[in-house]
Amino acid sequence: MSALSLLDYASVLVFALTGALAASRKQLDLVGFAFLACLTAVGGGTLRDVLLDRNPVFWIATPGYIGIACAAAGLIFFTAHLAESRYRWLLWLDSFALAVAVAAGVAAALTMVQPWPIVVIMGILTGCAGGLMRDVVCNEVPLVLTQGELYVSAAFAGSLLAAVLAAFTDDMTMILGGCAVVTWGLRAGSLAFGWRLPVYRGRPPRA
Repeated sequence: MSALSLLDYASVLVFALTGALAASRKQLDLVGFAFLACLTAVGGGTLRDVLLDRNPVFWIATPGYIGIACAAAGLIFFTAHLAESRYRWLLWLDSFALAVAVAAGVAAALTMVQPWPIVVIMGILTGCAGGLMRDVVCNEVPLVLTQGELYVSAAFAGSLLAAVLAAFTDDMTMILGGCAVVTWGLRAGSLAFGWRLPVYRGRPPRA
């Protein structure tokens, strides 16, 4: 099994868990859990594959990805009530999923020998699109738009590091590992320690 397949399986599983947790907060039925889990799990990878013209899309080529997402939905449906703070679980699981999915997007672009700007963009899209779809469907403020939090910026930093490393080495373990560690480290720091970027503050016009 290739590194890309392993990363796709991992990101599908963890993102599906976050989608199911979001469904539990909205008190949906089991079908709603499965729908939201699958949407979150494969949304970013689907956008990546369509833009890179990878045919067929990864979950169509291997439907087992959908099975994993549905299994994750069933697990959360029957166990979510045991979690003291489902939103806190969602945030931390989402941070792990972000790191893995960014690395998966980078791996797909590098495998197709794309130039470094495309590598960076694919990392960001793969990591952020699924969670964005989940939050929009649930009528929540998307995590990617939370004021000042390191989310898209974490994905950007991890993807950019991978692109830089790829210019000096062919060691995919180093490239993808560095990408995932930096992405997760920044996102985790934002959650645990309140790391933020400056945000725009509007000023009244001068008279």
